Amino acid sequence: MNETKNLPDPAGLLYLEDLHVGQRFSSSTYALDEAAIKAFAADFDPQPFHLDDAAARDTLFRGLAASGWHTAAITMRLIVTGEQRFAGGVIGAGASVEWPQPTRAGDILRVEGEVLEITPSRSKPDRGRVKVRNRTLNQRDEVLQVMEANLVVMRRTG
Repeated sequence: MNETKNLPDPAGLLYLEDLHVGQRFSSSTYALDEAAIKAFAADFDPQPFHLDDAAARDTLFRGLAASGWHTAAITMRLIVTGEQRFAGGVIGAGASVEWPQPTRAGDILRVEGEVLEITPSRSKPDRGRVKVRNRTLNQRDEVLQVMEANLVVMRRTG
C-alpha cells in the first residue's frame, strides 16, 4: 500500500478521495460593467436587451441585462480560479442551468458551490463523477444563476 495515497496534493488540487457530500466551495469576485455586457452580447448573443439600455427598458428585463451565457462564462472563470481546483481540471459531463434573475451592469459576482453526490466509476478506476450545485450571487446575495453540474474528477493513482 502506498502510504502517501491520502496525503493532500502539494499543488492544492482535489481528487475524488478528498471530497465529501455537503462540502462547500467559494470563489473570489468578478465585477461586471456595461461595456463588458455589450461586448459579450455583440459577439455571442446579439439581442437588444443585451446591447442597448433604451431598447432593453421595453422588454421583460426592464433594462440592460447580461446574457445568461455571459453569466455562465464568468461563473466558469470563478470556479476554476476558486476553491474547486480539481486534479485534471473542471471537466463537465453535463449540467442544468437556471437564471432566476438577470445579471446587471455593476453586479459583483461570486460563486458558492456544494457537493451533492459522489460516484466512483466502476469501469474506469482512475476517476469518478461528482455532482456539484454552483450558485452565482451578486453583491446583494441575489441568486443570478444556479448550475448543477456533473463533473469527472480524477482519483489518486499509485
